[in-house]
Amino acid sequence: MTIIKMNQLPASSDFRSLYEGTALGAGFLLTVEDRLGIERLLHSRGTRNAPSPALLNGLLSHKLGISRGAPWPTPPELVVAGCHVTYMISGGGARSGVLSMSPAPAPGRILVASLLGATLVGMRKMQKVPLLRDDGRIETIVVLDVFPAPNHDAA
Repeated sequence: MTIIKMNQLPASSDFRSLYEGTALGAGFLLTVEDRLGIERLLHSRGTRNAPSPALLNGLLSHKLGISRGAPWPTPPELVVAGCHVTYMISGGGARSGVLSMSPAPAPGRILVASLLGATLVGMRKMQKVPLLRDDGRIETIVVLDVFPAPNHDAA
């Protein structure tokens, strides 16, 4: 997989150049529930409290456009809403939380209505992709482990 070496978001906020190597081959997989959840966030303005709503909306819309449908049953290594995910950003320490479609922050939750959550949804264990930051920097995120949501059947 190709990782693009960029430190700043392109001026045009063109996400295609960021994720062009990621979308091919490994890419992102979205369950029907996650796709509908992202569409609800976009249509109900669930991203309006994010530090950069326009940037987040662009990322979520782009992710809808480049992601393939996830197989059923949902693979246990797939990051979906409700799962507990452990990840690492640019070589920092491991962090974890439960991915949530809710627009309201809560302790231990990673909101899909954030650049971090929007990036994580649809990734798989050991997948590495660019992570946009609110200040325009671009880092790298890797999924270290995924514990499936209790309400999802795992393969």
